[in-house]
Amino acid sequence: MIQVEGLTKKYARHVAVNDISFSVEKGDIVGFLGPNGAGKTTTMRILTCFMPPTAGRANVAGFDVFEQPFEVKKRIGYLPEAPPLYPEMNVRDYLTFVARLKNVPAAELKNRTEQVMERCSVADVKDKLISKLSKGYRQRVGLAQAIIHNPDVLILDEPTSGLDPKQITETRDLIQGLSGEHTIILSTHILPEVEAVCRKVIIINKGRLVATDSVENLKSRAGVGNAVQIQVETGGQADVIAVHQKLEQVQGVKKVLDRSTTGEHYVFEVESLPGHNARADLARAVVHAGWNLLELKSPYTLEEVYLSLTGGPAEENAAVPAGVVQ
Repeated sequence: MIQVEGLTKKYARHVAVNDISFSVEKGDIVGFLGPNGAGKTTTMRILTCFMPPTAGRANVAGFDVFEQPFEVKKRIGYLPEAPPLYPEMNVRDYLTFVARLKNVPAAELKNRTEQVMERCSVADVKDKLISKLSKGYRQRVGLAQAIIHNPDVLILDEPTSGLDPKQITETRDLIQGLSGEHTIILSTHILPEVEAVCRKVIIINKGRLVATDSVENLKSRAGVGNAVQIQVETGGQADVIAVHQKLEQVQGVKKVLDRSTTGEHYVFEVESLPGHNARADLARAVVHAGWNLLELKSPYTLEEVYLSLTGGPAEENAAVPAGVVQ
């Protein structure tokens, strides 16, 4: 659905985007991450035909952003960080106006506008002036204008900015509901939001692509080897020793570390040999031995992976995950 090859954007001597390449499959939700100034907004502006690249190519829904910008714009919905709203208009009139701009057929205008207002939870303020709305409502009106023409691709820049916790949850659910039917690129600094919503992550830093992979792969391969954290309910210290030994006997396991204890809940960190993923065998070993398996997860968070790849405090100790461009 989206193909980017060798994309570069220069401003005089400053290189904002430096030879990046990635692809996004149809129906995917992709988190587009990077520090401020990394080149995220520039990349999104190129994909949405707001500016041309200096070099390289970008293809959206089968159309080249440089050679066929009008065809690309028909198939893209874009929510910039500051929603493009007209404060002197009410919500319904504004969305009807946007629908006309985006060539929604006249016979469908009313129904489409009503559907989008309901979907984005702004129907209760449809007759209010946009200037009188809270920031959260304005953000949702911005999302409504992005999807009103039912585009193939949605590019969302900080879509939950200014929303309260309930509205954030509703917006996440909306974005997840749009996947499959739409291909979505989501740029945000809220990493738990990416973990909750996105299937794949693209990380850029200083204009360069540093990682592209699924969220789970990035987390599980962030450290040396393929590590997982296992929480087991046992009957006492003797069981802890037995669990430790049992985990060490699983094929492909390199080492087992005792991490923490809470009552009878014990946490072990298990590192697999390179090229092995022992998660399924580890789970079976614990359950078949009669212990209660409470949790099995990556010991690394997306935040730790992100910081390691963009020069944060975790950088010194983290190995390069799969999918990283060096």
